[in-house]
Amino acid sequence: MRIRGRLLVALAAGTLAVGSVGLTTSTVSISAAPSVDTTSAIVLLKGDPVTTSGKVTRGKNQRVNLQGTATKSYRALLSAQRNDFKRWLQANAPQARVTSSYDLSLNAVSVQLNGTSLATLTRAPQVVTAQYSGLYHKVGAPAPDPDLALIHAVEAWGGAGAAGAGAGVKVAIIDSGIDHEHTCFDDMGDSDGRNNLTNNKVIIAKVFSNTAAKNGFDASAVDSHGTHVAGTVACDAGTAATVDGAVIPYLMSGVAPAALLGNYNVFPGTQENARSEDILNALDAAYADGMQVANMSLGGGASGIQDLLTVAVDNLDRGGMVVAVAAGNEGPGYSTVGSPGSAERALTAGASSVAHQVTASLTIDSTEIPAVPGDFGTPPYGDTHTLDVVEPVSAADESPVIAGLSLGCSPLPAVATGDELYAVIARGTCDFTVKAQNAQDAGYAGVVVINRVAGPAFAMGTNGAPSQPTIPAVMVSLDDKDAVLGGGDATLGAPAYRSPFGESNQMGDFSSEGPTDVDARIKPDVVAPGVNVLSSVPGGEFAFYNGTSMATPHLAGAAAVVRGQHPTWTAAQVRSAIVNSADDDALSAFHEGALASDPNLTGSGLLDLAAAVNAEVLLDRVSVSAGVIPSGAGRVTTFTVALTDIGTLSGALSATVDGVHGGATYAASVSGTTLTITVTTTKRAVAGASWATVRLHQDGREVAHLRASAQIA
Repeated sequence: MRIRGRLLVALAAGTLAVGSVGLTTSTVSISAAPSVDTTSAIVLLKGDPVTTSGKVTRGKNQRVNLQGTATKSYRALLSAQRNDFKRWLQANAPQARVTSSYDLSLNAVSVQLNGTSLATLTRAPQVVTAQYSGLYHKVGAPAPDPDLALIHAVEAWGGAGAAGAGAGVKVAIIDSGIDHEHTCFDDMGDSDGRNNLTNNKVIIAKVFSNTAAKNGFDASAVDSHGTHVAGTVACDAGTAATVDGAVIPYLMSGVAPAALLGNYNVFPGTQENARSEDILNALDAAYADGMQVANMSLGGGASGIQDLLTVAVDNLDRGGMVVAVAAGNEGPGYSTVGSPGSAERALTAGASSVAHQVTASLTIDSTEIPAVPGDFGTPPYGDTHTLDVVEPVSAADESPVIAGLSLGCSPLPAVATGDELYAVIARGTCDFTVKAQNAQDAGYAGVVVINRVAGPAFAMGTNGAPSQPTIPAVMVSLDDKDAVLGGGDATLGAPAYRSPFGESNQMGDFSSEGPTDVDARIKPDVVAPGVNVLSSVPGGEFAFYNGTSMATPHLAGAAAVVRGQHPTWTAAQVRSAIVNSADDDALSAFHEGALASDPNLTGSGLLDLAAAVNAEVLLDRVSVSAGVIPSGAGRVTTFTVALTDIGTLSGALSATVDGVHGGATYAASVSGTTLTITVTTTKRAVAGASWATVRLHQDGREVAHLRASAQIA
């Protein structure tokens, strides 16, 4: 079996975006701080403060003696002046209120303005000047990494903090290599001092491909995918990042920043596909090397329960290695999850959004709109270009969303290269590399792609081919199509970090869905950030990528953190802690008719790592499915799920069922350490997907939940 490439950013033009969300952006920049609070002001009064006055008592070291007679007398004068100012306020600006007073560092007061202008305050006879109160950030302690905040990772790290997050746990990155010289992986040093693609953090580097020797490929990270994945797992805590010249206003970290990494490169050099043989070799080598967790941000066509790669994943889980796997980028739609993410014992990831991005801007006739640069040529920021709205060359080339606009999937009519035109085309049908290459071949200097859905645009990725177009390409939201379709001159502004950018915790519209083929099991198991994920790429750089490939390393990192704190747990117990503690109320769906409660879309919910490390009961099945049931048959299916109390529960467990959807009924009960779930369908059951949530309680407090489902045909 061949695996159809990696789950890269923007494998196809129709597979990557967040769904219909409102676009709200604000620019956050370290260079712009401090900003101001226009509701309050600092008002400087006439006269020196105590610390600089010549009318106070001082000691030999010139420090003011606050108990000296002269000092007390001077402070009384300043107090009387402040009282005069308060009386002036009462008479001339009664809505304003003094909230603080100062006489040491400044002779000043703080005023809550309540609509009073600064100009009004400066008319007071006691006042020198008035300024809005400044808003300052903590240097060296910037805003928290938003990825980690969404999954409650920092809370999960415990008393040892980042230094203990996954410390000593070995995670295999089965991908396209890791740039071990990246700043994300250098805090542990390089004690062997040799150029062998390893250091004290990336401890192994191996290549697996039957063409590697012939082509001279080694484990080097030629492609960026594996380095990005590895950074999400274990980038050093507190790593500073810049994207396209824009400073990221927080220090990023991997989910398990103290974990050790293994580079198992199954996509070496320009190799775009890995055979199941190569992946199996990598898995076996990783297990033999003592890797406790494996990350596989890859996938191919699923082929049922006898798919040998999925069998291998199940076996490795039984042998004690947690294997995190991408669900795939083939959504929306049921039964789109790929292999080996379809493996029963894989920890399979769906993708949700993070509301931030680095974007440029297009200014068209004084209207500024966000424009997200793609992974092609570097845009000439500050330059002005004429937008050329490209009409379709055929009916097949016309956008189904924007009438009269080309998809750019067919060769475009030639234009004069000296005109420096930017082609305006639509997202859809073919991948972004094809669109940009067609525009470049036609003589265009750049491309503006209009997204096919409302809400924020995203960074367009390449298709992975060795040869890529070199002209710049940016994407804009469907919300802004009217401004772009009007044509005219547009100026591309420099990138800036924007947060919020869209909405967090919304399912990516590409995220593959269950149920699995043949046995109709629930997949993905759990969802993690996979849209607008910032991480490392080779050459010491950073980039935002999208895909279930980006969600998967969040799960692998989570498994490393859980295993680090619970080294005696089995792989199945680690998976249960992660899946059965997920937040099943955090996610929103992305397309009309989809339900965030549908486990075929969201699994058990959004990863909550803090809940996972504090799990109180572990389940030997993370979900149950009655499979495909003919609507005319009727069936009663009973499951038993073994429960393991890790010693923190103080009483008996009970079970409840809620969120029932579709034509099946569900019942659940607990006896001792066994949970029994019954799924019942009648001969007249309504066809379609059915599901429910079973919740385990102890003294009325939920301690775990799992999804139950059936597919009525």
